[in-house]
Amino acid sequence: MIIMPVGIYLYEIDQSFGPNILAEYYLAQDNKVSNDTLKEFEEKHIQKEFLNTIYWREDLRYYSSKINASSIERDNLFLGFVLKQDEDLVTSKSILENIAEKVVEGFSEDKAKLESILQKEFDSIFTLMEKLKEPAMIKETINNKTKKMLDDGNLQEARELINLGEDIPEKLAEEIKMAEQLLENKFYKKAKKSFLKAAELADIIQENDIVSFLINKAEQVGKLPDLIKQHESLMKDVESTTEELKNNKLHLYHELIRPIESLINISNSFEQHELTTKLTELLNCFKRADQLAKELFSLDTKLNEKITNL
Repeated sequence: MIIMPVGIYLYEIDQSFGPNILAEYYLAQDNKVSNDTLKEFEEKHIQKEFLNTIYWREDLRYYSSKINASSIERDNLFLGFVLKQDEDLVTSKSILENIAEKVVEGFSEDKAKLESILQKEFDSIFTLMEKLKEPAMIKETINNKTKKMLDDGNLQEARELINLGEDIPEKLAEEIKMAEQLLENKFYKKAKKSFLKAAELADIIQENDIVSFLINKAEQVGKLPDLIKQHESLMKDVESTTEELKNNKLHLYHELIRPIESLINISNSFEQHELTTKLTELLNCFKRADQLAKELFSLDTKLNEKITNL
């Protein structure tokens, strides 16, 4: 489950001027999100109303997600990761949700402040991932908390946390491991329940970042069964429409574009790289066929007018 993005960026999409980077942080400038990628995101987020989308570039993936920023009255904020091809997207989405909450809480018009938040949260990802796999790190955190409580004179609270720190970290690690195995085996409902149980354990020992991450991951996993049903429904629609195309109903090429784009979005969620590539090639063919069909229709109209005027 260890993941490590190579970049993070926050941007807005202005109705008049399009996408605009508000803050960004990269391990290498070569990973920087390009204007062309942002324009792709704008089309997917605004025109196609996708809440999440991915853009592929060689060995990197640029993931973008709309932020719930209603508390600061912003409806156009988007947060994204630059990811290597083999990174776990479900975990990445869950971490991004965590960071999005911090961005909204500390939102500022000052670019330097926003970039400071992004860098701090980006740097904390590795610590979070290490804690999730290593109970000893959580115990160390608990020890630091109890020392502070003792210094502050909160003896009873410190004793309770010390007692909980004896066995909760191991139970938490075991529960997360079970949840990941259930997810890998596609038992999505059970995996969601297990992630939520792990979140409850983390809450007992006051590991708030872990709690938030696990709740976000449970929500992401909980969406997967509906995505599978949506995928199956879209595939049936595509198959039905392509059957009708055999009767030379060329206008149907246009109707196939949106469902194929949705299938690409879903296949990304399940890390189906080969299927995504095939669907992207098919999408390009449908777009070309749609354009040719429109040109043929226009030409047919002109021919009919000329024949009528003979």
